[in-house]
Amino acid sequence: MKPVAFDEAETYEPDKGWRRVSMAGSDQFSFEWFEKPAGHSSPMHDHENEQVCLCLEGELTVATEDDEVTLRKNDSVLLESDETHRVENTGDERAVGLDVFAPGRSFDFWTDREE
Repeated sequence: MKPVAFDEAETYEPDKGWRRVSMAGSDQFSFEWFEKPAGHSSPMHDHENEQVCLCLEGELTVATEDDEVTLRKNDSVLLESDETHRVENTGDERAVGLDVFAPGRSFDFWTDREE
C-alpha cells in the first residue's frame, strides 16, 4: 500500500490559481486533483495518455477540436489518447476536478512540456 496524504502531496501551479496535486498512482494510471479559478483555461494540448476528467465542484467545459461538453458536479468525460483538448472553468466560482491518466503520466507535464 502507498498512501498519499493530500496535505503532503506534491503540488504546483502551472498558472496563477490553477493548482494541481499529485495523488496516489502508478505507471499504469495516475490521479491529479486540480482547481481552477473562474475563467481559467488550459491551452489546447494533447498527450499520449487517455484521460478521464471528473468535475467535483463548479463547472468545467472540456473542448476538443470538434466538440465541447460542460461538466457539473460528478459529471465526467473521456478523452482518447492524443485527442487535442482544453479544460476551462466557465463558471463564476472556483472549479475543482480530478484527472485520471492511463497509462500514468509524469506530474511535471505542465512545467516540462514544450510549446
